[in-house]
Amino acid sequence: MKAPRSGGGWKAIKYSLKLANRVGWWKLWKSMRSKNACKTCAVGMGGQKGGMVNEAGLFPEVCKKSFQAMASDMQPSVSSEFFAKNTLSQLQSLSSRKLEYSGRLTEPLLLSKGEEHYRPISWEKAIDLVVDRLKAAGADRSFFYASGRSSNEAGFLFQMLSRLMGTNYVNNCSFYCHQASGVGLGSSIGTGAGTIRLEDLDHTDLYILIGANPSSNHPRLMKAFMEIRRRGGKVIVINPVKELGLVNFKVPSDVRSLLFGSSIASMYVQPHIGGDMALLTGIAKEVLEQGVHDSDFIAKHTENFEAFQEQVKNTSWDEVIKHSGVNRQTIKKIADQYISAKNVVIGWCMGITHHLHGTNNVQSIVNVSLLRGMVGRRKAGLMPIRGHSNVQGLGSVGVTPGMKQAMLERFESQLNIKVPTTPGYDTMACMEASHRGEIDFAFCLGGNLFGSNPDTKYALEAMNRIKTVLYLSTTLNTGHVWGTGEETLILPVLPRDEEPQSTTQESMFSYVRMSDGGKSRFEGPRSEVSILAAIGQKLFADDNRIDWKKLESHTAIRELIAELIPGYEGMKETIQSNKEFHVTGRAVEEYQFPTESGKAKFHAIPLPTLPEDQNQLRLMTVRSEGQFNSVVYDDEDIYRGQERRDVILMNKADIERLGFKPDQRVSIKSEAGEMQYILVREFDVRAGNALMYYPEANVLVPHTVDPLSKTPGFKSVWITITAEEPAVA
Repeated sequence: MKAPRSGGGWKAIKYSLKLANRVGWWKLWKSMRSKNACKTCAVGMGGQKGGMVNEAGLFPEVCKKSFQAMASDMQPSVSSEFFAKNTLSQLQSLSSRKLEYSGRLTEPLLLSKGEEHYRPISWEKAIDLVVDRLKAAGADRSFFYASGRSSNEAGFLFQMLSRLMGTNYVNNCSFYCHQASGVGLGSSIGTGAGTIRLEDLDHTDLYILIGANPSSNHPRLMKAFMEIRRRGGKVIVINPVKELGLVNFKVPSDVRSLLFGSSIASMYVQPHIGGDMALLTGIAKEVLEQGVHDSDFIAKHTENFEAFQEQVKNTSWDEVIKHSGVNRQTIKKIADQYISAKNVVIGWCMGITHHLHGTNNVQSIVNVSLLRGMVGRRKAGLMPIRGHSNVQGLGSVGVTPGMKQAMLERFESQLNIKVPTTPGYDTMACMEASHRGEIDFAFCLGGNLFGSNPDTKYALEAMNRIKTVLYLSTTLNTGHVWGTGEETLILPVLPRDEEPQSTTQESMFSYVRMSDGGKSRFEGPRSEVSILAAIGQKLFADDNRIDWKKLESHTAIRELIAELIPGYEGMKETIQSNKEFHVTGRAVEEYQFPTESGKAKFHAIPLPTLPEDQNQLRLMTVRSEGQFNSVVYDDEDIYRGQERRDVILMNKADIERLGFKPDQRVSIKSEAGEMQYILVREFDVRAGNALMYYPEANVLVPHTVDPLSKTPGFKSVWITITAEEPAVA
């Protein structure tokens, strides 16, 4: 399969038209234009300004992934014979793509202990079963996990359930993606979210994109990069892999770009996987050696600079070059552009966070920004490129193991709720407790917890040891057929454009949108809020602290959110007039950092030690252009020219050095597991490094985590490769 010469463009348009043919042109258009927030990435669009419109009011703001998610929700329902016909073993033989396209779930399903088939049950029996099992499990043997697809209203009720039960074992999918960003930013500048708003990108003259591939995963950001280049700005891409869309991209909504393509990277740097900290240290070292750091800003608005300066000084250039894999001349070129720029934004994604030193990576990014006062003011700043559409909102409304002090105080004073003080469980801690046999009930609000986990064998063992696993889902995924407990219950829920009441979502720019909802396409599925409220009414029937019947109303929930969630006071106007708003305190201005001292903090961080073995490669797991998070919509990865997913992409020099040939079958081993009969393919990745597709390659990822953020190292796996069969000359 040959890769195109540009990302985006006519192929993306053609694909969208194909989806329209599948589900109906007018139906898809009406759904996409409805006043509902986009269902995919957290760049955000839609809401009260209309579908395919961003917060700046620009139209059309849409991407292929938006159409994919909408078309999936518009597919027919799963046939009534499907589960009677297919045993669990047969369902396990289906790929992620085939499960997704089996149809919409429309009735509660139960897989009882010892049975091989899911069978339908009534809603009443399903809710009663959930309540009975939660009561039997109790606070210490239950955990709550949420994906980023849910609304703020559902997330708020979800964490209320856990706290009233008496447990902080509640978390969301960010622990497997951007938690290192939240922890790193919080420890440096006092807020765990990005510091800019969308309009700040209109003034950026240098964007440093590090460890991210938005051309595949956040395509609508490509227009911002195109515009930076058009007005004479620069985009430095730092990525071990040469990604097609980051070199040239055809923005479908711009005629000139669509016809002729747009150059994205003004400079493309390919460090080693895991070499980012060393590279950032090198940039800081160059700035300090030239004496062009902002001494006045540093003196007035930061602390711990001397320790950081000493750490950088004591790190030799030889160490920087060896660990990063980038020569000094290239590092100087990056630093010189950084020094000459007026408004710099640094953006990153999971290429930074998916390491056992992910939090330190983020702190290193902040260090570089602080050196020249590029954070704490408008038009410049820090931009973690968040994944799912409302993952940031779920963190805001308390779906986290540790509740922020200000929120804690409001809960206790206004609701008379004594929030549990026992330590909470992050996502991996929940899996570890399950593996030890300490969990009886797992409550999964959307997502695919099994498919998102590293070390697939360990994840399988952990989930199979849980007595009851509950999923709230719209379609089938691998978690439903592999991540099963002794008994497993699936409750069908409505996507946000079918909600009977309006909901809210928060973008990566801390902008809270309101989605109107709409008419349900099927009879049977229920809104997440109605399910959670029904569980709450029965679970806490003798507890009058919360009126769960009243909380069937989304307006009533928003009233509580406005009162209890710091920064969400703007929700009051949303209740009155549907007004959307920015969460206060996120876009840091006038260098007013929300830390205890009011100052940002430099971190002195030694470089991580990395193994040295010429027989091993550093492996990163990646998503394809044809998937979103763990959902695989298409087996093909158009931008990388791959027609299948059972491949390992390697540098030509490594293929030759290890004695392999293209399309040879190999076995790949790590400390966590092994994958056999994988095809070797040549690709432009830094020598000594390789990439494979997530979630299939999770088999190889150890379940160890960054000690600060509890995020697994999905992009820092050491592997050895051996031939399954002789190379064909």
